Amino acid sequence: MMTAGVNVKWEPPVRPEYEVPLAPAHAAGVPAASIVAPVSPLQRLGQAGWLRKGILLALIAALWEAIARWTDNDLLLPGFLQTAKALVEGIVSGELPGYIGVSLAVLLQGYLAGVLGAFLLTTLAISTRVGRDLLETLTAMFNPLPAIALLPVALLWFGLGKGSLIFVLMHSVMWPLALNTYAGFRSVPETLRMAGRNYGLGNVRMVTQILVPAALPAILSGLKIGWAFAWRTLIAAELVFGTTSGKGGLGWYIFQSRNELFTDKVFAGLAAVILIGLLFENIVFQQVERLTVRRWGMQR
Repeated sequence: MMTAGVNVKWEPPVRPEYEVPLAPAHAAGVPAASIVAPVSPLQRLGQAGWLRKGILLALIAALWEAIARWTDNDLLLPGFLQTAKALVEGIVSGELPGYIGVSLAVLLQGYLAGVLGAFLLTTLAISTRVGRDLLETLTAMFNPLPAIALLPVALLWFGLGKGSLIFVLMHSVMWPLALNTYAGFRSVPETLRMAGRNYGLGNVRMVTQILVPAALPAILSGLKIGWAFAWRTLIAAELVFGTTSGKGGLGWYIFQSRNELFTDKVFAGLAAVILIGLLFENIVFQQVERLTVRRWGMQR
């Protein structure tokens, strides 16, 4: 701004700072339904998933004990407390952990073999048309076939040893995991595949760096299904097969306890099967999901 040949710098007036206090929500006309009330400690406990599941398990145990007391026949149905006592005694004596260790060692080998076979099949299927036809044909043939039905054939091929159990476990894991993984690969958006091709990724690198991370929710679902199939197949096979190399697993422990009419030990073995399944589901798989797909925002 110029006045009589003199340059005058014009600056806007400085307004004083002030703070307007907020009115309460009900006074400002905000609907009462939209006001978030503070959460009490009791409500926080109600939102805890582990507490709700614990209450359900306690109710099931109480119902079990009540039915057992009503029947009043320990040979047919031992109570929850009697079964828990047999379970604790088996763990303290070291008898039950020995059987569990044998079963888990065989289970881990068969499970890993099935995972490797499923990964190779799905990699081949996603890379070539022949591989896709091969996977669709084999899964249609062998997925409906119960794994325990292959036990007689496995005994002929591999004999009375660990190889027979690993063979049936591999069969029980491979096909459901391959189906879930292949479905997950096919659901990957085409834009991600194009991005991988633009970076010059080959078939194997495309699978490991693009398809596997994008299809991880379906793969984890297949891993959980395969684990459940393998675990129950192993117990059933041990009930029929018996011991491997002179060592019995958890299924053999249940079978022997039934022969000796120790019904409380039979239920203790069944409880051990259930507890191991719950531990793997709520610790191993949920931890993997929390560190991967939930952390990446791919699953709620």
